[in-house]
Amino acid sequence: MKEDVKIRIRNLTKVFYQKGESVTALDNVTLDILDGEFVCLVGPSGCGKTTLLRILADLEQPSAGGYEIATEKEDRPLQSMVFQERGVIPWLTVRDNVAFGLEMRKLPKKVVKERTDYYLEKTGLMAFADRFPKELSGGMKQRVGIARAFANDPEILLMDEPFAALDEQNKFILQEELLQIWAETRKTVLFITHSIDEALLLSDRILLMSAQPGRISEEIRVAAPRPRAMEAIRADPDIAEQFVRVLKHLQDEVQRSRG
Repeated sequence: MKEDVKIRIRNLTKVFYQKGESVTALDNVTLDILDGEFVCLVGPSGCGKTTLLRILADLEQPSAGGYEIATEKEDRPLQSMVFQERGVIPWLTVRDNVAFGLEMRKLPKKVVKERTDYYLEKTGLMAFADRFPKELSGGMKQRVGIARAFANDPEILLMDEPFAALDEQNKFILQEELLQIWAETRKTVLFITHSIDEALLLSDRILLMSAQPGRISEEIRVAAPRPRAMEAIRADPDIAEQFVRVLKHLQDEVQRSRG
């Protein structure tokens, strides 16, 4: 694998079988994602975005083709995944949730505490460290998931619509916090979203997926300088053109899926 390529996907196909019928979720996906790149996947519902992330997370096996993740440290986990919901362990405190991956790796207690405290601070959770998830808002729970993912120091970070269920105010706050942490860590991120605004704010590159069976049909490089803010993104005429381009792609793919 070339030095600057973090994720290499080649001819990846996934077929699901149920009751004697087959459904092709992903069809011959070939893709390189660079080390430190923030990439957003955008496509119509059912196009295989989550299936692709689940394969990279080793939660699904491909039917054909494969992928490779470049590793820098042997003791570092390959990936961490942040879900839209369900990612927080309900019987653990906030602190124990954030520390969970580190504890599972049996790292020294001092290292666990230092990393946990650092990301509790970065995500504004230190004051809630001893609370349980049932005492938290939806936005706070997503902070826990993000803190745990970064604290575990994976090779890549996979995020499946982590802010989709949040109100606009909380979404903007968490997007900014995510960008700040990413700027410090330069983790390779593959992020699923249905929000065009979110994709344009967060990503270096947007990958547009076709309707089922899912293929990478186009890519858009977001040229807006960093650091970014949503108000600046929405006021930029070049970004507005890219917004329309993505919107048209989604409309065309939805129409195509309906025949």
